[in-house]
Amino acid sequence: MELYFELLKKPVFSIADAEQFYKTKESARTAVKRLILQGLVKKIRNNLYTCISGETDAPVANKYQIASAITETACVSHHTALEYYGFSDQVIYDVYVASESVFHSFEFDGYTYICVKSKLKDGIETVQYSGGIRITDRERTLIDCLKDMDRIGGMEETLAAISMMNRLNEKKLLFYLEEYDNQFLFQKAGYLLQPFSKPLGLSEDFFRTCKSKIGRSRRYLTKDFTQGSYVKEWQLIVPNSLYVLKNGVEVGNDRV
Repeated sequence: MELYFELLKKPVFSIADAEQFYKTKESARTAVKRLILQGLVKKIRNNLYTCISGETDAPVANKYQIASAITETACVSHHTALEYYGFSDQVIYDVYVASESVFHSFEFDGYTYICVKSKLKDGIETVQYSGGIRITDRERTLIDCLKDMDRIGGMEETLAAISMMNRLNEKKLLFYLEEYDNQFLFQKAGYLLQPFSKPLGLSEDFFRTCKSKIGRSRRYLTKDFTQGSYVKEWQLIVPNSLYVLKNGVEVGNDRV
């Protein structure tokens, strides 16, 4: 029982965390197995555990803490990060985790943890007094969501989140765009963020930079639509039906 109270100090722990209280790793493993049988600890995945609260009978660790502990480089990302920041009004049961090392998706306590292979080391913050939550900052979260829009969240959900955002750091946005070095991403960022330039605090220089990077390729804004109208400014073919967000903002009214 003494081990249980020690482990309660860490929302997510491994056998190595328990080992400091025993002479051997096997002794620590046996002790953790005993706590599992007693219903005091629950296994999340291989060598990842959390205590069960005596008050709520639920896991002590929340989904953000679990996501941050899956690998050494793991952090909360994409629409899970949007939810953490309050830019989503939906409860999402898919937990997106950016990680340099790949892990297989798994389920725990009603949530599915999904790995998104990460190539960037920048833009990750450790939240103070959060029990170890690591998360992409707001600017990288936005760029990641635009980059992976067709496979995570979709355009409508991404636009709904953007409509809830306030002033962002323009230099950071451009830095992450440059790091990804993807012409299509510059096109998407320029076109989709332009109607929100004022609340996001984006200058004309931001959009001029995006335009200078898009090259000559004409692309569909999203693979979900194979027909639409051509926006000459951004060399994009966008859906014919305009997306009207919950706050009434129309996106796409600059078509030519």
